[in-house]
Amino acid sequence: MNATMAPLHGLASAVISPLGTALLLGVAALVLGALRWRRLSVLAALLGLIWLWVWSMPVASLWLRGILESRYPPMALQGLPSAQAIVVLGGGMSPPGAGRPWPDLSAAADRVWHASRLFHAGKAPIVVMSGGTDPTLSPVSEAQSMRDFILDLGVPNAAVLLEASSRNSRENAQFTAALLRQRRIERVLLVTSALHMRRALAHFTAQGLVVVPAATDHSPLAAPGAAGWLPDAGALEGSGRAFKELTGQWIWLTARD
Repeated sequence: MNATMAPLHGLASAVISPLGTALLLGVAALVLGALRWRRLSVLAALLGLIWLWVWSMPVASLWLRGILESRYPPMALQGLPSAQAIVVLGGGMSPPGAGRPWPDLSAAADRVWHASRLFHAGKAPIVVMSGGTDPTLSPVSEAQSMRDFILDLGVPNAAVLLEASSRNSRENAQFTAALLRQRRIERVLLVTSALHMRRALAHFTAQGLVVVPAATDHSPLAAPGAAGWLPDAGALEGSGRAFKELTGQWIWLTARD
């Protein structure tokens, strides 16, 4: 995905997401109703509600995420090979912002935890934090915030490198690869969420690196009983992330052709 494709990815992800599609169908229902096409209006409204309900159910959300994550299951540390560096992608925490002097950890902060475990297991002597920031929101990059976190987890500052300019997966790979080439590093353990790994792996491999996936932040395997069929805000958010990845993979494949 080149720089001109990044805005397209953001727009397509918003539209194709379950919530975005449901909202579009809702608008269509209002327009059709104003035009007195009542049957089509009711149909559009029902389709929007059904679509939103389906992807709000944990069983549907976990099923879709499971398909995307299945290529990169959890692996024990001893099952992963050694490399020259561990690369951690941003997306797991928000840098400090106005009125909030400390970073905010999300569920994907597992990425930093996992990188710490890999380092302490002796899998690589260097950890590269990759992630920039929106300067209108915070002067501190995500890479800097991740460094502060991993230092608290016992990784020495001398072992941490920062790539603090990237704003998306393509730039993560491009800018990190340039940093690694300066140090003649070719083989890396790539740490990101299992949901994001396929696209991230493609971008880093395209930079000529030898990349070993070290996925983390896996979704639960199953939803508990009847609760799995009831709408849940967390499930809807998870479905949105899955649709975002599917959209990103489709745009990346299209750009290659």
